[in-house]
Amino acid sequence: MRASLCRLAESVSSQPLNLTEISAILLPPKPLYRRILRAHRSLAADLRFLGDGYVKAEFRRHQATTNPLYVIGFLSQWKMYLDSIPQGPDAKNFTGKKLDPTVYEKMSPEQIGQLYELMHATKDVWKNTES
Repeated sequence: MRASLCRLAESVSSQPLNLTEISAILLPPKPLYRRILRAHRSLAADLRFLGDGYVKAEFRRHQATTNPLYVIGFLSQWKMYLDSIPQGPDAKNFTGKKLDPTVYEKMSPEQIGQLYELMHATKDVWKNTES
């Protein structure tokens, strides 16, 4: 992301956002990316592998984004994800959390289809390891 967008994200972090959590202060992209990868270190190996790959792909995919509103939304959602990851010894037992029904209702049919495919792909992975 461009340096101007990093400065924009830094300037917004000093102002309160209209999010439910007070800790949803925006971080610039690189520090946020690094913190997420560091937080994944305390997760189980399978979850870390899955999470690291996804985070890297998403940040690469959105690296050239120039729309400030989109960048702020992207960074705030990843910050909320970072805040939801457990820290310390409890992180090894973390298996995720249920999807909020309001988030599910806001999804497009394409997103619901992708979620359905993901559900079946993960079921196949777990079946193969249990056999």
